Formats: sequence, structure tokens, C-alpha cells
Amino acid sequence: MKTAANIKVIARNRKARHDYEIRDTFEAGIELLGTEVKSIRDGKINISDAYAVVENGQVYLKKLHISPYKMADGEGYDPLRTRRLLLHKREIKKLSIHTEQRGMTLIPLSIYFKGKVAKIELGLAIGRKKYDKRQAIAKSEADRRIKRAMRKDI
Repeated sequence: MKTAANIKVIARNRKARHDYEIRDTFEAGIELLGTEVKSIRDGKINISDAYAVVENGQVYLKKLHISPYKMADGEGYDPLRTRRLLLHKREIKKLSIHTEQRGMTLIPLSIYFKGKVAKIELGLAIGRKKYDKRQAIAKSEADRRIKRAMRKDI
């Protein structure tokens, strides 16, 4: 899916994989203003509180914080404004079904530039309960111990 040659990751949502069980991922474009693109290139972005919703046949990203570009002239923009995501109709329909009928959530996992275009990786996720998080941590620690033991044997 991703080649390292033309992708520059700007921000990752590390908390998402801890708090949610990711079932599927989607790549989407983001509808941005010119100064927002410059701010993202500078790394002035926070995706930890962001989420996406399907409304009126479109997917919107909410609570994504992009700081205003300092060198811009004129009036700024609202850093937390709702931004439209660019997806194919069949993808939007699939996301709509999963979020409305199955109670899943759309969480941004990372924002990156693919060539000159800003993209976002969305995860179709189910929230984890506290005990699920503990089990996931215990499983990953056990896997780490097994890998260490395997390395020592070789």
C-alpha cells in the first residue's frame, strides 16, 4: 500500500491503537486551505482528539487542530474547523453502514504527504474497554518475551 519513497509522515495517532481495535483502514484526501497545508508541512498539527463522521453522503473530520500559519497575511481560519475528506462513493457507503449499523468509529491514524498531496489514514475501529486494554498489553508483552527467547536460542 505505502511506498517509503514518496511518503512523508507528519503526525501519528499513537493513542488510537491502544484505545481502539482497528478493523480496517482507508486512505483519504483532505480538503484544506493553502495556509493549512503550509502549517501541516511545518508539523503544526494535532490529531489525537480528532474523529470522522458520515453526514449527508460525505465524510467530515472534526476536532483536527491545525495551527494558523504564522507567515500568512490577512485573516486566519478556525484551527478546529470541520474538514471534508475525499473518498469514493462506495467507500463512503461502506463507512456509513459500519458506523450507523454496527456502532463503529472512524479514527484518524496518521497524516502524511504522498507526493505533494496531503492524505489521512482512517481506521474503522471499535472502542476497547479497560479490561480489553489490559489484555492487549499483556499479549504484546508476552509476544515480546517470546521473540527475545527465540533470539537467544539462535
